Amino acid sequence: MAGYVYILASRRNGTLYVGVTSNLTKRVYEHKMELYEGFTKKYNVKMLVYYEIFDDITEAIKREKILKGWRRERKIKLIESDNKEWSDLYWDLF
Repeated sequence: MAGYVYILASRRNGTLYVGVTSNLTKRVYEHKMELYEGFTKKYNVKMLVYYEIFDDITEAIKREKILKGWRRERKIKLIESDNKEWSDLYWDLF
């Protein structure tokens, strides 16, 4: 089963959230619609600013743990390496 690691942001240089899923479009939609209580709803974290695709969900989970261990500055550099404008990449998935 494929997997995705993703980073959501509340705004440019705002609050960040790192997650993992097997269905990126569905999971980001759930964040955007605030379907579940939790961190992203509480801090209005809805913009998909970065993601990686893996052939195996277990590899995605390993990568998520690595990214969660990074300092904020390193996560920002990762985002800006592919998405300098902090565009919401969710709309590019369709």
